[in-house]
Amino acid sequence: MVRRRLSHPLVAVFGAALLTIPWLGLHTVFGADLQTGVTVALSGIAVLGASFLLAWGAETAEADVPRAFALAILAVLAVAPEYAVDALYAWEAGINPGSPESAEAASLAVANMTGANRILIGIGWSAIALFTVVRARKTGDEAVESRPGFLADVVRLDRGISTEILFLFLATMFAFFVPLGAGIGAFDMFVLVGLYVVYILAALNAPHEHEEQIGVPAYLQSYPRMKRIATTLTLFIFSGIVILVAVEPFAHGLEELGTSVGIPPFLMIQWVAPLASESPELIVVAYLVNKARSTAGFNALISSKLNQWTLLIGTLVLVYSLSLGSYGPLPLDNHQAGELWLTAAQSYFAIAILITFSISVREALALLGLFFAQFIYSVTGMALTLPIPGLGAVTFDGATSLIGFSVIYLVVGTALFVARRKELMAVARLSIRRVRGDYTTGETTVAAED
Repeated sequence: MVRRRLSHPLVAVFGAALLTIPWLGLHTVFGADLQTGVTVALSGIAVLGASFLLAWGAETAEADVPRAFALAILAVLAVAPEYAVDALYAWEAGINPGSPESAEAASLAVANMTGANRILIGIGWSAIALFTVVRARKTGDEAVESRPGFLADVVRLDRGISTEILFLFLATMFAFFVPLGAGIGAFDMFVLVGLYVVYILAALNAPHEHEEQIGVPAYLQSYPRMKRIATTLTLFIFSGIVILVAVEPFAHGLEELGTSVGIPPFLMIQWVAPLASESPELIVVAYLVNKARSTAGFNALISSKLNQWTLLIGTLVLVYSLSLGSYGPLPLDNHQAGELWLTAAQSYFAIAILITFSISVREALALLGLFFAQFIYSVTGMALTLPIPGLGAVTFDGATSLIGFSVIYLVVGTALFVARRKELMAVARLSIRRVRGDYTTGETTVAAED
């Protein structure tokens, strides 16, 4: 009897909620002044519990809204702390414009944003693909296909991500031009936020695909509709609040631990803080993969990348202008322009991989390897020498290595796009039809095509 009660799905829900209580109670409610190590531990445990609640909420929501829309909401909530951190720096940049402090804050806002985006693809996409292949041996995930050759196994993705791929491609191509202006301005906000609004409308119009659930989501989906919707909203709101109040102290606690051992603050803000703020979404995706739902996991990752690459960049100028008291573009220095170009180039390469609706072990390792290579070069100031046609060997060092790695991503990505030009056109046609609300392809439905 006791074992049966402990196996009830609601026990898991209450267990995840309990993980958030120590942090909410000691810090948020009672305002206890905790040591850095304790802060990192308790806030990290709270993020873990909230991530499970968020995942269950998203899976339960699939009974009432299109899966693409449910995953888009999940993505926004999971990366909400990243918005909070960037908004803080953008606000500080507008307080005393023209001062060294303002320039540093603006630089940190862009650094945090670009670091988060590159981590999401370089570590998130690649690690989850590798984890999916490894876990498939136990989960029997049908999305994983064994192919002959060295590291040739692939994770096959649902064609439903064609819409995300199209909008991510458009946002990426536009991002190459952002550093050419006076900074991140109103036109950039209009284009990037507009792209995301159109994407959300397309996601809302997607067909309702109900996937059989197990465990907690299956139990919650058995509720009557109004009770189910109320439960879903409660899970979304509660987990979103916990993530907002826990991830920033978690990230800053890690920063303090890093600086205490001699790691520069800039490095912590660009890399460690974003890695911490991305943790809820990576936990959610790992959970989905562990349930043999790798397609939903990748949909969530790609949706997260899209909303960070559109909303996150686009809203920086809004926060900066509100702090400034009048309109003004968020200034970019040469280093941050290079960071934006490198982030756009990495996104370009990643899209070239996904246009086949699959990612192989080799491709995942390429994403991971290139990410760590540019990370090492950028933080150590090592020199990078590349053979440039017509110029011979050109050496990039320090900040200019950002341009060198951008060239690598662009060359390899363009080669893939050329080799996969038929797939590119097919993705474009399918995406445009989906945006228009046409979910048929000739005489067959997209569902059958998937």
